[in-house]
Amino acid sequence: MQSASPDTGSPRTPLPGASLVLAMLLLVYIFNFLDRMMLSILAAPIQAELGLSDGEMGLLGGLAFAVLYSTLAVPLSAVADRTSRSWVITIALVFWSAFTALCGMAQSFLHLFLARVGVGVGEAGGVAPSYALVADYFPPRRRATALAIYSLGVPVGSAIGVLAGGYFASTVDWRTAFFVMGGLGILIAPLFKLVVKDPPRAAPVEGAPPRKSVWAVFRLLSRKPSFWFLAFGAATSSMLGYGIGFWKPSYILRTFDIGLWETSLFIGGVLLLGGVTGMLAGGAIADRLGGNRKWYARLPAIAFILGAPIYAAGVLTDNLWLAFALFIVPQGLAYVWFGPVLTAVQHLVDPPARATASALFLLINNLIGLGGGIYGLGLISDAYAPIYGDASLRMSILTVLPLYVVAGVLMLLAARTIGRDWVEEAA
Repeated sequence: MQSASPDTGSPRTPLPGASLVLAMLLLVYIFNFLDRMMLSILAAPIQAELGLSDGEMGLLGGLAFAVLYSTLAVPLSAVADRTSRSWVITIALVFWSAFTALCGMAQSFLHLFLARVGVGVGEAGGVAPSYALVADYFPPRRRATALAIYSLGVPVGSAIGVLAGGYFASTVDWRTAFFVMGGLGILIAPLFKLVVKDPPRAAPVEGAPPRKSVWAVFRLLSRKPSFWFLAFGAATSSMLGYGIGFWKPSYILRTFDIGLWETSLFIGGVLLLGGVTGMLAGGAIADRLGGNRKWYARLPAIAFILGAPIYAAGVLTDNLWLAFALFIVPQGLAYVWFGPVLTAVQHLVDPPARATASALFLLINNLIGLGGGIYGLGLISDAYAPIYGDASLRMSILTVLPLYVVAGVLMLLAARTIGRDWVEEAA
């Protein structure tokens, strides 16, 4: 016999207070990405003051953050599955916000590296338990849209991080940006815990096996081909998403004759117009087509393959406004995957194992995507610099863009097996 599922209400109706809980989870996720991606717009003044190369900045934006962020997410999510998901998120928020503030005190590469590691350790406890809470509060036919709304934290948080970082760096200094945003994160933690409660979990059915360990969840997922294709497809796309997202401000500064604040407005506009549209469209379309499980993987595949050539056109143009218009489209297409793929991962396991399954998915996605993408583009840019000079970042981006096609192919392969790997939820 299986353990009883958490009380998720009727198959069609979210739990009471679901919208407010979703709003608070979104707010915390905005701070998650704000603190994570603010470094991208601050790269230029940090490099100038601390004397760092593109490769070193890639380490700070990628591996320094990703290694412990990816690996610690698994045990912390297992703790969340067994105890309180809302408490784990609250403590994580305080921890990563404190280390964000400490980034503003860095006097060397090592200082900033260690502070970024601390940000990664804190954020390890935030995302996977949030996915599980969204799945607990919203019924299956509303879940892709709810997860897409939650995932708006990615473009909105990134945009606010870029705009706030650019503003403070232009008017005060880059250190103030870290102090202010880290302090605000700590202040909202008590409000989050006051509002967000874990739904009641039904007692295990008599004679049911104990709750699955991390290893047991991994063994279950490892036998499902769609998990691997979804995880590696998302990771491949994330190498570009994180990599290009981190380096795009530096690329704009080096390519066009505009300042840091104008660059912030450019990047923030692309993220909000393209990212928000793509994120919401992906969730809504997936919920509409979700009767055929294959579309949870097909939809991202189509988006990735369509986005690659448009992104290349944006990178190749020397016209600022044309670049802005061209970047909006692939930015949206790159975010279509969040709602459908995250929903699919939730349905590869029983409800009590959702946070753990999400963490295992994020382990692959972030270790490869976040750890490899930002650092990899920085290294390629350094290698190209003697040949292309200030155009080295442009050539670095063009070199890796075909990975979007690879991600699309992996998603198409996931579509072949996702139907039989799907775990139907009891009414």
